[in-house]
Amino acid sequence: MSDGGAEAFSAAFRHVGLDARPVPQGDERTLELASAYTSGDECLPARVTLGNFLKITEWDDFDPSRAAFFMPTSGGPCRLGQYAPFMRLVFDGMGYHDLLILSPSSRDGYRDLGEHVQSFMKLGWFGLVGSDALRKMLHKYRPYETEEGAADRAFASSLKDFCDILGDGSIGLGEKPSALAGAMDRARENFRAVPVDWSREVMMIGVVGEIFCRLSTFSNQDLIRKMEKYGGRAWLSDISEWIWYTDEEHAWWLRTMGKKYSLEMLKNVMKKKVQHRYEKTILEPLQEDLSDMEEPHDIVDVLDKSSYYLPPEGAKGEMVLSVGKAIYLYEKGVDGIIDISPFTCMNGIVSEAVYPALSRDHDDIPIRTFYFDGSPIDLENDLEIFLELARNYSRKKEKGLALAGA
Repeated sequence: MSDGGAEAFSAAFRHVGLDARPVPQGDERTLELASAYTSGDECLPARVTLGNFLKITEWDDFDPSRAAFFMPTSGGPCRLGQYAPFMRLVFDGMGYHDLLILSPSSRDGYRDLGEHVQSFMKLGWFGLVGSDALRKMLHKYRPYETEEGAADRAFASSLKDFCDILGDGSIGLGEKPSALAGAMDRARENFRAVPVDWSREVMMIGVVGEIFCRLSTFSNQDLIRKMEKYGGRAWLSDISEWIWYTDEEHAWWLRTMGKKYSLEMLKNVMKKKVQHRYEKTILEPLQEDLSDMEEPHDIVDVLDKSSYYLPPEGAKGEMVLSVGKAIYLYEKGVDGIIDISPFTCMNGIVSEAVYPALSRDHDDIPIRTFYFDGSPIDLENDLEIFLELARNYSRKKEKGLALAGA
């Protein structure tokens, strides 16, 4: 669902010996294919995901008996939990009964991945951590570049280097984090070589919302790139935020089931400690460059911030993350917050209902929700107006955000 994330996840599969490829980029053909099997009432991520999988069935070398589609699922109010069963119906109707849909669940922290679960959980985590960081570097440098396309080239080169190492089966799991840190060291130098003008007036804008739509540049019409044209810089919520959240949800479920003191809870606690250690090792070379976009050390901090507006025990999914993260971003000094959500998404609707009160309680920080349904919309005018609101807020706010590297 993101540039970089899909490539890194595919590399993780390749390390364990599977021929894995990212789905094609979304385009008009994506929605055209999906429309043959959907009514239009489905959310945009469902249609984009299905349409991109259907594009793969058109490949010359497609063999349903040797193919699998990776489609994780989740509980809560989001319709994501229905994607895999719906796709099963679609592909069975097409006669592709042998086509495997690999669908681990967030309920157990996505542990149901078969014999390679331990290796893949580590490799997948390495991939998400690295691709999230490279995307942050892209969003940091691109608004300031003086040579158009230089930051995109640095991102592409760095991502390939990272994925080549991640997918290299000759590098053992124990050696992998250090090798990936080496790729991050080279990525830092790639980005620092991008010609920039740090004196430009650029507003830092936090970007939250539904995870697929905010990360899929096709689905959100490349909103962040368009925003950069009007003097904005994005602090985009990562994919890894969702993994931390599902880990915490698993712990919450164990506590609810009376398993607070259990072997399974101990495994959950140890897993998070190991994830933090790997994350620190891989991202060490970028610590200085990304110091002005420091993520919460514990997702519980985000959930606690949301609790006044949306208690996390009852509100589930992106809505509680978006509201809590909006407060966290405000406290970090951003100049405005954008929520990107699919049209009719419950998470987006609930969050939008909360934002006016949240804004009022936090110095009237400007917050704007953008909805997407696959139809082209004119973003430029709304983004220009929002960035002007962000500038006015920036001038009057007491807190300032010191940009690293500026």
